[in-house]
Amino acid sequence: MLDSLATALGPAFYQYLLIGLVTGLLYALIALGYTMVYGIIELINFAHGDLFMLGSFLALQVAIWVGAATATGEATGAAALPTILLMLVAAPVFCAGLNVTVDRVVYKPLRNAPKLAPLVSAIGVSFIFMNIGVFWMGTYDLNFPKLVPQDNLTPGARIALNYKHIMVLAVTLPVMVALTVFVRYTSLGKAMRATAQNPTAAQLMGINVDRVIAATFAIGGGLGGVAAVVYGLYNNTVGYMMGFQTGLYAFTAAVLGGIGNIPGAVLGGIIIGLVRSLGSAYVGEQWSEALIFAILIVILIFRPNGILGARTREKV
Repeated sequence: MLDSLATALGPAFYQYLLIGLVTGLLYALIALGYTMVYGIIELINFAHGDLFMLGSFLALQVAIWVGAATATGEATGAAALPTILLMLVAAPVFCAGLNVTVDRVVYKPLRNAPKLAPLVSAIGVSFIFMNIGVFWMGTYDLNFPKLVPQDNLTPGARIALNYKHIMVLAVTLPVMVALTVFVRYTSLGKAMRATAQNPTAAQLMGINVDRVIAATFAIGGGLGGVAAVVYGLYNNTVGYMMGFQTGLYAFTAAVLGGIGNIPGAVLGGIIIGLVRSLGSAYVGEQWSEALIFAILIVILIFRPNGILGARTREKV
């Protein structure tokens, strides 16, 4: 089937598939933050996209501090691997800490309030984060240091694979597998699933629900921090609006796959990435967003809970 499509659409079809897959995995990594929080407390955390933006700014700041980038984000030729590893530690810790702080200060006092109150608060936190980004790095897009080579590793092949593609696959796939194993087999993961099913019953069984919710925000924020570093290294540009646009795609991916469902978020992210890549290539860049949301609407008409939303009973 793929060969038939490649014959009809041209030899670049496989390359667009690879780009869509890589982009989709990035969306999926961000979407997991949305879906985990929704799965636990049924809150659409609109601030998550801007948290991802702040994580990318911190990663850029780390590169500047260690001398791997200039103030404008240009690479200086310093050692790349230690800088990347430092980013992959600093940004997730920063995002996790910030996410937990927001939960404790903003969302926790509204746990028993009408659902509209935390929803509006999340929108407010989103704007606060966006303004922090403006004060931090300004309103212009910045270069992210090119620490990962873009050399073609498969010359002559139908797919041009480079180190950036490998980096995205090597970081995102193990993180997703580790998260799935963690949620399914660890005591905290089981506590998260119990809290998602029924927080009152979970509390009666001795589970510290507040601690579980805080852990969920920490893990979701950490995933956003990892995505922020990988996004910056892959696209080599960051800006204060990236949280809105990329976060919107990730949120759409979570809804498409079935918000509250971890495999659904991954599937939704990959679908959004493929649709965007193939839509931009064969329909036109200006139509890609309309195409994504048209497909979302069609799928939700027939499956209102998302592609996997009704299939899996456990939300986290």
